[in-house]
Amino acid sequence: MDASNGKTVAERLRGAFETLTRAERQLANALLDNYPLLGLESITAVADSAGVSTPTVVRMAKKLGFGGFPEMQAALRAELQATISNPIAKHDQWAESPLEGHLLSRFADAVTENIRQTLNQLDKRTFDAVADLLADEGRNVHVVGGRITRSMADHFFTHMQVIRPGVTQIASNSNSWPHYVLNMRAGDILVAFDIRRYEHDILRLAEMARARDVTVVLFTDQWGSPAARHAAHRFHARIQVPSAWDSTAVILFIAEALIAAIETRTWETTRARMNELEELFDKTRLFRKFV
Repeated sequence: MDASNGKTVAERLRGAFETLTRAERQLANALLDNYPLLGLESITAVADSAGVSTPTVVRMAKKLGFGGFPEMQAALRAELQATISNPIAKHDQWAESPLEGHLLSRFADAVTENIRQTLNQLDKRTFDAVADLLADEGRNVHVVGGRITRSMADHFFTHMQVIRPGVTQIASNSNSWPHYVLNMRAGDILVAFDIRRYEHDILRLAEMARARDVTVVLFTDQWGSPAARHAAHRFHARIQVPSAWDSTAVILFIAEALIAAIETRTWETTRARMNELEELFDKTRLFRKFV
């Protein structure tokens, strides 16, 4: 196994997809549709679920850089453990490593590497497709985040609400979420933010939205929220840094780049809304003016 690779099994599957045979692609899709749980089954169960032979499972595992299926399973078990790690476990993991240089430098290096790895795997076609969807004023946009990711959802909503009409921020109290689902129409878009430890409420909301033919766009980490199974478009970002907490810097980077892309597509409408908003700010004297 290429230990220097550093990619998750899902990242390897997506990266190698175009080079796989028809049967291997069928297997890859089955693994990704029920990730990572299917991959933790016996090799016979994996093959049967995907409708392929056991030699196909072994062959694809080797194509992904593993010595065989057991090694791929070991990687999946390690990933599963990583997704449920609490802040104490994350801190202890970093504390075990030799400390070199100032924390600020080590943190910056980690974030920079996270950006590099994320951009290397981000599909620009997906980025453009999502920008086109969110620029379409015929589709209402609903934005939601979890306990940690709520701040990113709020940031994204604040900008989108200026850019175009028809944008709703879903309240943090999940008990009220069915009320928001009630107003979702076929063709609308749900933008969800969810990173480890993934929230069951986000999964249920994505499932309910998808059942109403709402297009789900998911911002998640390298392992992938369970809500990904209901998402038409997914942005996977690296989040590990030398801290008890995960970093959302790369997710915010992608979200802000997406905001810029949408703004470019809707500039005439957006410019008019910005001018009107500035007039409202002046009337309310929200901002102090020095001239």
